[in-house]
Amino acid sequence: MFDYMTLKVIWWVLIGVLLIGFAIMDGHDMGVGTLLPFVGKTDVERRVVINTIAPHWDGNQVWFITAGGAIFAAWPFVYAIAFSGLYWAMLLLLAALFFRPVGFEYRSKINSPKWRNNWDWLIFVGSSVPALLFGVAFGNLFLGVPFKIDETMRSFYTGNFFQLLHPFALLVGVVSLTLLMLQGGSYLAHRTEGVLQTRVKKINQIAGAINIVCFTVAGLWLTQMNGLSVVNMADPNLSMNPLMKEVAVVSGGWLTNYFAHPILWIFPALVYVGVLLTLILQSKHRTLTGFVVMSLAVLGTIMTAGVALFPFVMPSSENPAMSLTLWDVASSKYTLNVMLWVVIIFVPLILTYTSWAYRVMRGKVTVEYVQANDKALY
Repeated sequence: MFDYMTLKVIWWVLIGVLLIGFAIMDGHDMGVGTLLPFVGKTDVERRVVINTIAPHWDGNQVWFITAGGAIFAAWPFVYAIAFSGLYWAMLLLLAALFFRPVGFEYRSKINSPKWRNNWDWLIFVGSSVPALLFGVAFGNLFLGVPFKIDETMRSFYTGNFFQLLHPFALLVGVVSLTLLMLQGGSYLAHRTEGVLQTRVKKINQIAGAINIVCFTVAGLWLTQMNGLSVVNMADPNLSMNPLMKEVAVVSGGWLTNYFAHPILWIFPALVYVGVLLTLILQSKHRTLTGFVVMSLAVLGTIMTAGVALFPFVMPSSENPAMSLTLWDVASSKYTLNVMLWVVIIFVPLILTYTSWAYRVMRGKVTVEYVQANDKALY
């Protein structure tokens, strides 16, 4: 169907699409969970917040599972290093994610203010910690992950958990956290009304300001960092391994793709335009359009990082020549072809049932609605 090199590029794009889908769909669930203790001042208000995402949050987990499965199938070497070398970070991520579904299910089982308040904060942890860690992970890609590979293709992680908490990585984590807070806040602004909606819009303004400032500072910081550039490698149409290339360390190298193709600056520009336009649209009560525009800002943020890193998937700080690129970590041509057909068949189905579910469950969630359906809702 396609030659091997083209398939490698297609799968880089497809994994990017799945990550964007995850950030938009499951991201607004995480954003809502992060905002929960601050937006809702009473128990019924917090139940309103939770029930805006109640029909969809578990279905949106499909994007997370699919993205992880796609990385395993298309880039098995990346999956192996990430889930073994970054074991403690992954364990922290999964431990935090545990609190979200359990919190949703158990929060309203007992009519006790202390019980419910404790679960509200655990939902906050289960939403905010993953949102922060996803950004920290992206930040560490620019810094380089401390691993090396021997001649038998065994990988060795030489770092520790605390090395991941570099100031730049934490800054990118704040960008990720505020981005998903805005994504969740724009969704809440559309699904709520009255005092609750007003409160959400004010928090969105604060999150938007922090996001823009941190995104700008991270971009300026990136211009001063060393980036990587492939100077020599085998034919991308061949099966390769990470040792079949030469890599140079270049000052400001992470901006090379932007200077080579200026049209790509549209992605960081989309972040600024998307965030600012979302806040303007919310002030004019055009909340649905605001949510759509904010989703474009999420797309712009992820693509800004993806374009800067291309073709690197996981740079190595231990030995840059051993960095993983989309050319040398891909599965076989046969596997990529089979998986491409799986995506062609199933992604439209996911989009179809997700669109149908959101259409059926559209409309405002109000205090009166929650009180009238007290026994049936979260």
